[in-house]
Amino acid sequence: MKTVAATLLAAASLARAQVATVSEPSISEIRQAAATTLPESPSSDVKGVAFNRFYQVWLENTDYEDVAADPNMQWLASQGILLTNYYAVTHPSEPNYCAAAGGDTFGMDNDNFNQIPANVSTVADLLDTKSISWGEYQEHMPFPGFQGFNYSNQETFDNDYVRKHNPLVLYDSVVQNETRARQIKNFTDFENDLSDKKLPQWAFITPNMTNDVHDTNITFGGKWERSWMSSLLTNDYFMNDSLILLTFDEDDTYNKTNRVYSILVGGAIPDNLKGTTDDTFYTHYSSIASVSANWGLPSLGRRSQWDCGANIFEIVANKTGYVNFDVEITNLRLNETYPGPESAGELSKFSPTWPVPLTDAKCSAGNGILDIVKKTYAGQAATYNYSSPYPWDTKADYNTKVTVTRKNASNSTNTTTSSSSASSPATGGAAAAITAPGFTVMTGALVAMFAYLL
Repeated sequence: MKTVAATLLAAASLARAQVATVSEPSISEIRQAAATTLPESPSSDVKGVAFNRFYQVWLENTDYEDVAADPNMQWLASQGILLTNYYAVTHPSEPNYCAAAGGDTFGMDNDNFNQIPANVSTVADLLDTKSISWGEYQEHMPFPGFQGFNYSNQETFDNDYVRKHNPLVLYDSVVQNETRARQIKNFTDFENDLSDKKLPQWAFITPNMTNDVHDTNITFGGKWERSWMSSLLTNDYFMNDSLILLTFDEDDTYNKTNRVYSILVGGAIPDNLKGTTDDTFYTHYSSIASVSANWGLPSLGRRSQWDCGANIFEIVANKTGYVNFDVEITNLRLNETYPGPESAGELSKFSPTWPVPLTDAKCSAGNGILDIVKKTYAGQAATYNYSSPYPWDTKADYNTKVTVTRKNASNSTNTTTSSSSASSPATGGAAAAITAPGFTVMTGALVAMFAYLL
């Protein structure tokens, strides 16, 4: 284990980063904590419109085509819906995990010891508004709520648990609360919660660095995931009204589109949809938006493809009446991120300012913004166009040429915008595209307005 220099970010809404030193606990301290720290296992039974439990299992760094060729992943796809147009949001690993929990990358372009200030809300805050139980299961995490940089295999000293693959531990709003921190557990706790029928309704699951493909390959990881999921897919308690997303954090070739092989399985999938495909445009932000729409939760008000404007899974959209956007991906850039305070200057530019979320939009889930977000950022203008279905920023010329189409409610009126149309630098801008019959073609500015009016 080693001492890691980390950036502890202040809690004020527009604070600059402050430097602190975080020391890794010794093996003896870890063992002592493991012997005395008890996991927290809340449970609940809040009904959703399309599912009553949502889990996601992430593997690592593999190109879509390589996963699609693996027979074990093909078998898993036959058990559910293959999402053929699902994208990670940036590189490397950690900002993707960060985004899946908090609706933003905050400019993160590294796998460092990152901490997000306590005033930044997460999906856990959304779930708490309706007392929907949540948790994480991180394979070989040494004890509940462990916040260290990594924990190696103590026999081989190979990579095992790593902080960078654990989304909620990155957020001080979670780990500074002792009870919340103990809801971040390991796979032994998963087996116990499964046996005791005390699984939470929302969970994020990360295998260790061997099983998640990071230090192996898709042949190894595909065998592991099929084996691990097979028993769960026959467990009535686990499967009952559950939706499980099997996905990857990012692709392995940075100059590709960052499309990742993703599957929806579980008891919430009707038999007639098993073995089918869904070509709707999704990203990692779609999971938060889908969870919000399913349980009638508010939004975090964060970035475009981000939870506020993100497309929601069709299995949920069809139940709620929401109409997703089609995104033309030719000019879409999802291999780097926009400027922000978590940037190390590797794939983005550093900005000391923490972005301000929306406070007055309804967002794709249609339920407005989380109250604590509205209170924290009252009177401040949103930094970016968080209502767009893809990330974009005029100042950084980030995704400004991407266009979207959307069916009109009447299916009879078309709207075309000029390629010179753009919003103010505070909200970004986007160019226009062609108009197709029965569709509205919009720049990001119109997308934001349309989403606001929903």
